[in-house]
Amino acid sequence: MKRFPLLVLGLVSLCFTAFGQHAALEPAEEQEMNFPHLRAAVLIGHTYVPASATESHLFIPSWGLDLEYWFNESWAIGLHNDVELQSFLIEHLDGMELEREFPLVFTLDAIFKPWKGLVVQVGPGYEFEKTENFFLVRAGVEYEIEFGHHWDLSPSLFYDTRFEANDTWTIALGLGKRF
Repeated sequence: MKRFPLLVLGLVSLCFTAFGQHAALEPAEEQEMNFPHLRAAVLIGHTYVPASATESHLFIPSWGLDLEYWFNESWAIGLHNDVELQSFLIEHLDGMELEREFPLVFTLDAIFKPWKGLVVQVGPGYEFEKTENFFLVRAGVEYEIEFGHHWDLSPSLFYDTRFEANDTWTIALGLGKRF
């Protein structure tokens, strides 16, 4: 008879432990269900054009719009779009001068988040402009600083290498929202 109360007490404590573990797992499951897969960001920045025909370098103001789909916390695919807000001259590979008027860049990037807010991205793209269009490859890094309700600030650095034309560096600051 003395063992019966100990057995009941052991079973009750085992039940509380099991319910406690279930409650501990529930927020993680709920968090997975509420994971926002879409992210949109507006960026403002400057694009450095090292090889221009008129000067040794130019800093061109630019705006960007990023649209991303996150498969999970680490991997995504993104459509990153930039417009450079100025006309300028570059030197084409054949040595001729080429005027660029408000070129528009589209890239389709593979995105990887290896650690906290650090984001690395790479992908092919295309620069559209009325004179001549260029295929390019973009590589970039940014750091997302989350500040609540799925909003973030993201300082960014990108390198675009254009085939048959100049390479550029872009430094930008983005404001993003996850949905």
